Amino acid sequence: MPTVTKAPEPQTPAEVKEQCEKFRTVFAALKAEVGKVVVGHAEVVDAVLTSLFAGGNVLLEGVPGLGKTLLVRTLSQSLSLPFSRIQFTPDLMPADVIGTNIVMEDPDTGRRKFEFQRGPIFAQVVLADEINRATPKTQSALLEAMQERSVTVAGVTHKLNKPFIVLATQNPIEQEGTYPLPEAQLDRFIFKIVVGYSQLDDLITILDRTTSTEQPEVRNILDGPTILDLQNLVRGVIVAPHVKEYVARLVLASHPGTATAAGGVNGPTNKYVRCGASPRGAQALMLAGKVRALVDGRFHVSFGDIKFVAPMCLRHRILMNFEAEADKIDSDSIVKQLLELTPTEPMKA
Repeated sequence: MPTVTKAPEPQTPAEVKEQCEKFRTVFAALKAEVGKVVVGHAEVVDAVLTSLFAGGNVLLEGVPGLGKTLLVRTLSQSLSLPFSRIQFTPDLMPADVIGTNIVMEDPDTGRRKFEFQRGPIFAQVVLADEINRATPKTQSALLEAMQERSVTVAGVTHKLNKPFIVLATQNPIEQEGTYPLPEAQLDRFIFKIVVGYSQLDDLITILDRTTSTEQPEVRNILDGPTILDLQNLVRGVIVAPHVKEYVARLVLASHPGTATAAGGVNGPTNKYVRCGASPRGAQALMLAGKVRALVDGRFHVSFGDIKFVAPMCLRHRILMNFEAEADKIDSDSIVKQLLELTPTEPMKA
């Protein structure tokens, strides 16, 4: 997770209530603005907005035509932030993403010098469309930007403007000509969101909106400084020691071959998991839980907040083994079992 300066916490109950209400109002307004264009998928929209205020990146996975790109583009229209779309293809080069040094000639002196030309990654809302179609070399160009919020070219580090968020999409069905994202890059996404098909009523509404002459207009709701202020507010949400311990135990329960593995020696972790969640998984649970608490009007995180965000935070951080593939066990079912097997009561000293 990127480092963010912590904002002063509200001191009085009245201040806490006021700050929570402000956050809820902004969250609802932004969701309503996105809802002018994106029909249905309320949980997906909630998750994307949660990641925005938590300061993390998002991986959207779903078959073509479900509105993943539309969602990202609509979100960018509701934010007063520079937006860029990068269409990932096998021939895309790292320089096409981060930029490169080119030779420039001074018209007055005739001298030549290298000048850095910034790539599309220097926007603040970046859509990485079909990210798994690019080669690993190009995919790795995003690693520094997603974690450190900076880009290094020819030994020179260029800082990215904050807030900064990468929203990537990928198709889980068509794997020909794709390059699966490496674990190091998956771990840099706070959420992996699975986008499903629309329901009947939503599909009818989509047809009405997209086959008529009326086009909804999306207004700017938030600017950069306001987003940073709200991200700082999220950081200040209180997490009780027993909830914090629960987050840590939940992550440790995903580690096979350890004393903390869920279910013990014969449990699902040791049987089906090859590699468990990293400390970034615990960070994601905490930050996402804080956003959920604010949306619910609270300035403290509950067990329910953590359990709600756990599938999105952990599904891409738990790597399954061959036995899981043979038994058709996926990471979502493992996360479900982790939640069932990890008690909320603090461990006795």
